Amino acid sequence: MISQTNTFRHVSYLWDDAKAAQFDQLPQPDREVALLIYRSNLLGADLRLTNYGGGNTSCKAMASDPLTGQPTEVMWVKGSGGDIGTLTRSGLAALYVDRLRSLQGIYRGIEQEDEMVELFNHCIFDLASKAPSIDTPLHGFLPFKHIDHLHPDAAIAIAAAKDGQRISNELFGGEIGWVGWQKPGFDLGHQLKQCLDENAANGIQLRGIMLGSHGLFTWGDTAYESYVNTLEVIERCADYLEENYGKTRPVFGGANLQSLPAESRKDQAAQLAPILRGLCSSERHMIGHFTDDERVLEFINSIDLDRLAPLGTSCPDHFLRTKISPLVLDLAPDEDVTDTNSIRERLTPAFDAYRAMYQEYYETCKRDNSPAIRDRNPVVILWRGVGMFTFSKDKQTARVAAEFYINAINVMKGSEAISEYTSLPRQEAFNIEYWLLEEAKLQRMPKPKSLSGKIALITGSAGGIGKAIAKKFAQEGACVILNDINQERLDEASTEFVRVFGKDPVSTTLLNVTDPASIDNALKAACLAFGGVDIVINNAGISISKPIAEHSIEEWDRLYDILVKGQFMVTKAAVLIQRKQALGGDIINIVSKNALVAGPNNAGYGSAKAAQLHLSRLNAAELGGDHIRVNTVNPDAVISDSNIWAGGWAEGRAKAYGITVAELPAYYAKRTLLNEVILPDDIANACFAFVGGLLNKSTGNVLNVDGGVAMAFVR
Repeated sequence: MISQTNTFRHVSYLWDDAKAAQFDQLPQPDREVALLIYRSNLLGADLRLTNYGGGNTSCKAMASDPLTGQPTEVMWVKGSGGDIGTLTRSGLAALYVDRLRSLQGIYRGIEQEDEMVELFNHCIFDLASKAPSIDTPLHGFLPFKHIDHLHPDAAIAIAAAKDGQRISNELFGGEIGWVGWQKPGFDLGHQLKQCLDENAANGIQLRGIMLGSHGLFTWGDTAYESYVNTLEVIERCADYLEENYGKTRPVFGGANLQSLPAESRKDQAAQLAPILRGLCSSERHMIGHFTDDERVLEFINSIDLDRLAPLGTSCPDHFLRTKISPLVLDLAPDEDVTDTNSIRERLTPAFDAYRAMYQEYYETCKRDNSPAIRDRNPVVILWRGVGMFTFSKDKQTARVAAEFYINAINVMKGSEAISEYTSLPRQEAFNIEYWLLEEAKLQRMPKPKSLSGKIALITGSAGGIGKAIAKKFAQEGACVILNDINQERLDEASTEFVRVFGKDPVSTTLLNVTDPASIDNALKAACLAFGGVDIVINNAGISISKPIAEHSIEEWDRLYDILVKGQFMVTKAAVLIQRKQALGGDIINIVSKNALVAGPNNAGYGSAKAAQLHLSRLNAAELGGDHIRVNTVNPDAVISDSNIWAGGWAEGRAKAYGITVAELPAYYAKRTLLNEVILPDDIANACFAFVGGLLNKSTGNVLNVDGGVAMAFVR
């Protein structure tokens, strides 16, 4: 029986009757589909109910057959690869229910599972449907109008417990059925229907079914009834776990050590992250994520860590993103990790052992038609007393992996409180991880962009040239650390970048390139956000144009502090990170045509730019052994959205050339060989040329982007 309540302690009741009533004006079946999407989005908004991309929801309703005009039952279900929290109608698959169920007549058994997925296409009702997922028959074979299949931690904790079936039966008085572990597909759909029918034959009307080690199915006659039923079942599971935490023994056996203070944890993590990133990137550049969430700390500091961590996760959604098990570092929380060579030497055997373990897992479990082995490096790395690192191909995947491992921690905590945690057998885990259908899904994903897996810090990137470079790099797949000395300007840029690129590949930090502490903090932020830095663009600058007689010593010092000393200090700090990673890297210095061309009223700026240019050459000569490339881009007359025109520079240059400020753009264009106005995007493209992969064997170069100024030719 569904109770009409919105009082829950462990889950969020988000249903709004007024909003749901807005769909009443829609004709059927559009109303049911709208309510399905509404319900799905509410469920997906609470990560205690399901995880990103996990679970699926459905509804069944009568619709007019476009071929016959007769009413026919249609099922709308979340399509392959979607996320219920952001689900829209375009993410649904719509199928004829009778056609889907008729496939049972040709199903020959579990060895035919993958073939059946292709046959789903013969059941499509709406030709604009999303591709049906492997879970389609699980919804289709059940008779209910609205169905939720979720992966809530509280339910999986029971589903993954050694005595899960007994506990579930006792907890719900037999109203929740049980189906043992089975890979999703046609056979599992049969087992769900069989469980429902067997209980009905015994006079038991189920309100849901627990899937061993996997998740939960719940349902209702209406969208609202299904929603509340789902919340109630999960709430009861969570209540039961809470009642048992610490009841017979301390959580995870109790604490084995204490965490470092919060700031010390972040300091340690920032120091170690680039080394870990380098070790994890033996096959491709990885992006990192760090969290010291209290749930993580409770687990990694516990007595049971060494027993539970190697077991791996249970729910398929978890280990598909976290790998079969984490790597636990043999480092004390307060270990001195500043000696890069010493720490790398200590950690390398652990990474070698992990790769060997993963290779053995693959070789032992593979089948004749298994996909080739994937990256053997760990995804999840645990450091007692400090926190958890996750590494993957991009920031979103690394972050989601961390979220999923926290889900796994929650499951282990609950299972251990009520019974004993059990993980999937290795072969079953492998069958999911290297499932041919999963491989096909991976092969359909877009190819990595040129800068995928790369991390870029562009100084002064909240506007002008720096912002254009950051935008270009983000478009090409890089993670970017936006920074500026002006918080308001930085906030505006951050808002724009998050709107365009999402929150994952963008991080922000204040940065004053004349302040060593500020530089260190910015690079610490890069290490905590992404695991390190690959590309550094020294772009921050100012311009002062005055005759030498009017040029003050303070102005001279300011130019050299920002342009020359700033470039030196940022490069020095960045090289320390790049050497920790041992992945090489790029440093590009945005200099100027003025480094090569002598002009009037330009003694301070021009000489500082010349110093920048030669410092670039010196750095290129020194850092080649580390495979760190150092190159220079020389712009000229970049007017659009640039701070260079503030502070009287435009007036100074106009005065030097005997023209007005309004005439400057045309003047600069006409003096070039190509008669072109230079824009920030032109400088961004030049920087990308150096880092995009075609010039990986080039260092010490100067690339002029000035429309062609013969006096600025390097040779």
